[in-house]
Amino acid sequence: MKKIATLAGAAVGIASLLVGLATPAHADPYWNKSKKCEQKDWDGRVVPTRFGNGELGWNHFSGKHNIKKCKVVNGPLNGKPDKVSGARLEYWGYAINGGRQVKIVVVVQYAQRTADRRYNAGTGQKIGVITAYCQGMNKCPNWVNE
Repeated sequence: MKKIATLAGAAVGIASLLVGLATPAHADPYWNKSKKCEQKDWDGRVVPTRFGNGELGWNHFSGKHNIKKCKVVNGPLNGKPDKVSGARLEYWGYAINGGRQVKIVVVVQYAQRTADRRYNAGTGQKIGVITAYCQGMNKCPNWVNE
């Protein structure tokens, strides 16, 4: 009888271990670290725009904010940061089409991890562009991507 109880206890222990391996509590959320585009700023920072996911990167802002071209993001990055708060950098630029003009804001995390520590770009890498948007509106007008 004691042998059966020991085997049952061992089976439960192994099952718990396997469940722990399948879903570690410390796992970072999935995001695509591959680069969609990249731009060097005037201070020599090489800022990647990664594909990301629904929370950050290209996959976040291309749908939510209707920015569909690398040039819309790279334009503001081709300068100096307009606002600096630690590793968080903001670059501002303008898209102009005839008499129309919108301010483009590009938010960058120039560190290996996001400020909330949920995302990790890997050793020696930078998170890069978190989001980009047209100031004062949820979606940029389609002409911004022309």
